[in-house]
Amino acid sequence: MNPQHALQLTGIHKSFDGFKALTDAHFTACWGEVHALLGENGAGKSSLMNIAAGLYAPESGALLIDDNPVRLNGPRDASRYRIGMVHQHFKLVRPFTVAQNILLGLPADATAGSYRKRLKNLEAQIAAKAAELGFAINPQQLVETLSVAEQQRVEILKVLMAGARILILDEPTAVLTDQEAERLLATVQTFARQGAAVVLVTHKMADVKRYADRVTVMRGGRTVDTLAPQDVSVEQLVRLTVGESAPASQHPAAAPGAERLVVRGLRSTGQGPLQGVDLTLHAGQIYGIAGVGGNGQSELANALMGLPQPTEGEIHLHGFGDLRGASSEARRQLGIAAIPADRYGTALAGSLSVAENFAIGQIHSGRYGPFAFLRSKRVQADAAAAVEAFDVQGVRSLQQKAALLSGGNAQKLVIAREFSREPQLVLVHSPSRGLDVRATQAVHARLRAARDAGAAVLVISEDLDEVLALADRIGVMNSGRIVAQFDYPADRQAIGRAMVSHD
Repeated sequence: MNPQHALQLTGIHKSFDGFKALTDAHFTACWGEVHALLGENGAGKSSLMNIAAGLYAPESGALLIDDNPVRLNGPRDASRYRIGMVHQHFKLVRPFTVAQNILLGLPADATAGSYRKRLKNLEAQIAAKAAELGFAINPQQLVETLSVAEQQRVEILKVLMAGARILILDEPTAVLTDQEAERLLATVQTFARQGAAVVLVTHKMADVKRYADRVTVMRGGRTVDTLAPQDVSVEQLVRLTVGESAPASQHPAAAPGAERLVVRGLRSTGQGPLQGVDLTLHAGQIYGIAGVGGNGQSELANALMGLPQPTEGEIHLHGFGDLRGASSEARRQLGIAAIPADRYGTALAGSLSVAENFAIGQIHSGRYGPFAFLRSKRVQADAAAAVEAFDVQGVRSLQQKAALLSGGNAQKLVIAREFSREPQLVLVHSPSRGLDVRATQAVHARLRAARDAGAAVLVISEDLDEVLALADRIGVMNSGRIVAQFDYPADRQAIGRAMVSHD
């Protein structure tokens, strides 16, 4: 008879530069179950699961697999114990194809023949596995051309095809639509019922209630409780997670002002995904874009934010003209704030300090003096004030690297920088992807405040709940264009139909 416990972590302690990330943390996942792990950003969830995946070594405590103590010397060791982790921030080689990335995670097979033959066979296996999961993935496509949602699917495929039986998923549905999330979670639930163990790190209470057999809550690096989701309410789970009852978000009505940005006939050059996007942003309004990942949302965001994206058509900013040729400095002078989906890869320089990442937004304004002789005291003072005002936690020193911030706090640092000059146009992609309840509320509050101050706000998100919670007007993106628009309050089912329709 197989042991009941698939994975156990007991009495785990872990510190980073003197900061106690985990203090006597405990977690147990059993075979045949989906076990959810809840907690605020910085609560220690990822650190604990990184220990289970062999990425970190605990300073003290025990790790057991099948009720037997083990010591992992790295992810390869974890893989040999059939542990696989899908990280919130992807571990893919961007210039490689989907198949090449998945091949990297597989053990060498001396009987498979040449590399080319093995890759060809793997491509067929990937296509079959993707179809089983309901993922539309081309095994020969380069990862760097994929949307964030598509990259998430590749990560899931990579772990499953490596043979994982203890599957750790860190925010797996953060970039999926309702239908995609349901399909994925039903698949991993079936996977667990077939004898595997699934750890679901998530902030979506509905996913916990519907799919998890048990849930463990962490706060401040400690385990708070483990319980059955059906025995507690969402409000109780929120209270356990944040330590207090989080107020329900409200959606005040907003009347649109003057036109601020007009997009007409925006297309990708060549055979790209944008197929003629038309939309208008008004001052004092949040315009939300909903859609299934891979329908051009990332390319639209890149084009509007000035990131490399060859397009033709019109992006007209009132009082300026065609925005596509505007430099980063000019965009800041025009009062444009850009918050991309990939906060670590695009929005922040992880190797630079917190203070440097904040100040870089105003380097060209002259506020900090000539570039070669920056006024470091003013930089430090401004960064300190922003960290406090935007509640950026985990900052032990303004000189620490931005890469050490948790996802939610990294996002708040980006927003603090982008909102430091009272923007007139806010462009944001997946603003609360992977964030906890409190951090999500803080981000949403800042976006509403910008709207109320007269800014035009564009929110692109593959989380329909987020779009419904924020948007005064919603556009549905499908096949590279806006196919339907809805005013608040919108019909969720009608939006869903527009998202998946192929007419």
